[in-house]
Amino acid sequence: MSFSETIKQKGNTDEWYTPRHAVELILPYAKGKVWCPFDSDDSYFPKVFRENGIECENTHISTGYDFFEYEPATYDCIISNPPYSKRQAVLERLYKLGKPFAMLVNVNGIFDNRKRFELFSNNGVQLFIPRGRTNFFQSEETQKSSPNFQSIYVCRNLLPKDIVFE
Repeated sequence: MSFSETIKQKGNTDEWYTPRHAVELILPYAKGKVWCPFDSDDSYFPKVFRENGIECENTHISTGYDFFEYEPATYDCIISNPPYSKRQAVLERLYKLGKPFAMLVNVNGIFDNRKRFELFSNNGVQLFIPRGRTNFFQSEETQKSSPNFQSIYVCRNLLPKDIVFE
């Protein structure tokens, strides 16, 4: 089943939205024009970037933009919250694209996958580690209060040093 078909399935649990404060944390590191490949117009990523004068192109599978098949003509970095079930494939494509990036991901198991470990060790990785846990939501009624995992931004060529604690 393709990425497009998977994400559109009824009951899919990969569509969780990032709260404003988690986007504001990474805002100082946004460079030039930002591509947000997993974000609708309602997402806080494009909203916060634009409110702060940062040019942003946001795309989402629901509007026909499949991250694995589409790339904007011009952009300087990629920042978003990717679908959890596609984390490995997303990271592989990000490294292949070669642009600076920051992806907000669940830290659980991020380094215990052999392919991911090799991907990071061969290509470099930066970590932006916010204090506490991020409360994602599907709607205002479905906000996850205190999820059982911490989320971090996995980055490449975006931060001033390899590990940033915020």
